[in-house]
Amino acid sequence: MEKNIRRATENDIGKISELLVQVCGVHADIRPDIFENGGAKYTAEELAGIINCESSPVFVCECDGAVCGYAFLRIIKEGGGARRSLTTLYLDDLCVDSNMRKSGVGSALFEYVRQFAKDIGAHNLTLHVYEGNDAAISFYRSHGMKTQYYALEEIINP
Repeated sequence: MEKNIRRATENDIGKISELLVQVCGVHADIRPDIFENGGAKYTAEELAGIINCESSPVFVCECDGAVCGYAFLRIIKEGGGARRSLTTLYLDDLCVDSNMRKSGVGSALFEYVRQFAKDIGAHNLTLHVYEGNDAAISFYRSHGMKTQYYALEEIINP
């Protein structure tokens, strides 16, 4: 299978939207108190804005010419006060079509993102994973990611 990773275009919005529904399903299984199955994180209009924004690049992976995964990124410039001026590449979302999982698409996308972080001079690459998403945690750890900090919560009104 030939894999090609490239910057997303508005022509990819249909397939990206389908993949967003798959991601929402995974999240809804883990956190039904927050996510509804069948939903999507962005509308087509919002996706067009994100895809065309330089500070939020989106990459897609094509497998034999068809989009089979994506990576949403945010370039974050921080600094001031006691914090050093740094650029962080935040991996907002990575999805591989459920029919293509375990085929190397996720690893190819992640390595592409890592190289992109190096290319833009980022200090670090960060992401968030919901507790209970053991497959994602295992995937990212297998690619060298380590815990940066813990975000804790208490649900007040279930």
